[in-house]
Amino acid sequence: MSGNGLGPILVIGGGISGITAAVEASEAGCDVVLVEKNAFLGGRVARSHQYFPKLCPPHCGLEINLRRIKTNPRIRCLTLAEVQEIRGEPGNYHVTIRQRARRVNEKCTVCGTCVDACPVERPDDFNLGMTSTKAIYLPYEMAFPMRFMIDSAVCPGPECGKCVPACPFDAIDLAMMDTTVEVDVRAVIVATGWDPYDAKKIDGLGFGTVPNVITNIMMERFAARSGPTGGKIVRPSDGKPIQSIAFVQCAGSRDDNHLKHCSGVCCMGSLKQTRYVRAQYPEAEIYVFYIDIRAPGRLEDFYQASQEDEHLHLIKGKVAKITEVADTRQLRIEAEDTLSGERVDRAVDLVVLATGIVPSDTSGIQIEGGLRKDEHGFLTREQSRAGVLVAGCAARPTDVSTCVRDATGAVMKALQFCAE
Repeated sequence: MSGNGLGPILVIGGGISGITAAVEASEAGCDVVLVEKNAFLGGRVARSHQYFPKLCPPHCGLEINLRRIKTNPRIRCLTLAEVQEIRGEPGNYHVTIRQRARRVNEKCTVCGTCVDACPVERPDDFNLGMTSTKAIYLPYEMAFPMRFMIDSAVCPGPECGKCVPACPFDAIDLAMMDTTVEVDVRAVIVATGWDPYDAKKIDGLGFGTVPNVITNIMMERFAARSGPTGGKIVRPSDGKPIQSIAFVQCAGSRDDNHLKHCSGVCCMGSLKQTRYVRAQYPEAEIYVFYIDIRAPGRLEDFYQASQEDEHLHLIKGKVAKITEVADTRQLRIEAEDTLSGERVDRAVDLVVLATGIVPSDTSGIQIEGGLRKDEHGFLTREQSRAGVLVAGCAARPTDVSTCVRDATGAVMKALQFCAE
């Protein structure tokens, strides 16, 4: 930290909103403490294949922002860290942060000899458990910090220790312990992001029991070259190419039994994913079952262009049931077309559920008055403590470009508390 500027500011969350807030605040002259619970920065954006509507890879923008963080001495980045307590008053907050041990130090060169020596495997959470890594692993190819880490939940520790002598740089420390970090800040920006709704809770749609039913975030990893299939969209059950696919909108959203709110970006996310399919399968039949298509503003053009695809069928109606056809492993979809009033019965090779957005859990953050939430669990803009600002999907479901603008706005408000 430079110690000569405004601030400091605490930013909770290292997704696109938190990264933007940290960069903008630091370049405005503030010292910044950026706290991220995962082992890397980038959040959900890092797991995506393309943005809408330009269909460009998110890694381009991430790489630029990560470079700005790496070269900025005003930003102190704490990964594997979670805020436990915020106490004090506006302009003078004392923050307690718990940081988990990575068990790999700064000497790591990502050479990979430790991985070759490790005998233990674990589900790869970056690929949503669809692939595996060793117990010592690099979270993903563009991870920041660019350093291996050890999953303490599966690593036997010194009982095994095979990675330690394998490392030529003495970068592995199995005795590394969790630590507590204390910082004083003048303002707090909460950019804790979102999680997908658990599709296993939705009766009748087959997720978790029928292998060829996947979620929209799984689809992003299927389409990505670093994903479980090397970028090929295939049936999970047998790896075969697809000839037909259905996208089921509002899977759990706008539903009194699950999520009452609309997640806003799911329609455009699915239309974007139909482009993934079309790029690989020019003749595949694509069905999108929807309640309403939400394509505000400039996104209307993307929606209109999608309708020009003669093999893309938009069906207004909520899917009631998905079952597997035993002999073919195809999926039978039952719904009602509310425009025609006719019953719809389709058999497809793959189904993608557009699960809704729920706010990430912030219950572990202790602050006087608590963090205020709305009826859907999102943080409200007006918090109980002045100088505590909320940005991005912590406040409401929204797209990446809006998150960037939102985070910049939060920084402008935080600056009011940061003058020396």
